[in-house]
Amino acid sequence: MSKLLEGKRGIVFGALDEQSIAWAVAEKCHAHGASITLTNAPVALRFGKINELAEKLNTIVIPADATSIEDLENLFDKSVEHLGGKIDFILHSIGMSLNVRKGRPYTDINHEWMKKTFDISAMSFHKVMQVAYKKDVMNDWGSIIALTYMAAQRTFPDYNEMAESKALLESFARSFGYHFGIKNNVRVNTISQSPTMTTAGSGVKGFDSFFDFANKMSPLGNADASSCADYCISLFSDLTRMVTMQNLFHDGGFSNMGINAAALNK
Repeated sequence: MSKLLEGKRGIVFGALDEQSIAWAVAEKCHAHGASITLTNAPVALRFGKINELAEKLNTIVIPADATSIEDLENLFDKSVEHLGGKIDFILHSIGMSLNVRKGRPYTDINHEWMKKTFDISAMSFHKVMQVAYKKDVMNDWGSIIALTYMAAQRTFPDYNEMAESKALLESFARSFGYHFGIKNNVRVNTISQSPTMTTAGSGVKGFDSFFDFANKMSPLGNADASSCADYCISLFSDLTRMVTMQNLFHDGGFSNMGINAAALNK
């Protein structure tokens, strides 16, 4: 295997178990020669398997609530110390909606829960970048990626207020991408991924049926977690130095389809 990330250092947010896209990204970063630290919210560490992943990749887990500036400052300080230098790449793979979890429909939403959704799923991305920016921990020509979904552009009723959250997330990538680019050529992008069989994705009402529909609509089928990890590697590498402030669709062609005979017949 070519070592596209040889000598690079990174932080991966959101690995929970083998179904997580972040888990696949962490494994492939390691395989491509990178040194990484892993992080997730303290509550997630109690029921996930991230410590097993850390042992496999010979690294450490640094607990951090991504909505907490203090936790993020500690995360970056400890990551730089453990990895022996500044950071080359970051993956933000974080999303959670209490309204979705508790089955509240979009037309009867709990707005306090909505604020929590925005804080966890979108504002945390701004906080991650703000702390990294102010602490000057990103190497020149570094790369920051957040995972998103095309409900930011189109209506998927059961996705609830996560749609607005993803739209906000993508806006943060464009806005902070400008500032990071001017500062030291760090690029910031979002990847709009296919429906993926993750722990979080499968919690959305009707997910199995929609997964099947999207798979039939997409000329290449749904992109899985492993192929998303490959895409992340390419964006962390030096091969994509001039790609920034973009929302990049990684969905087998679904985002450009009108209708597909296979889906229509179904």
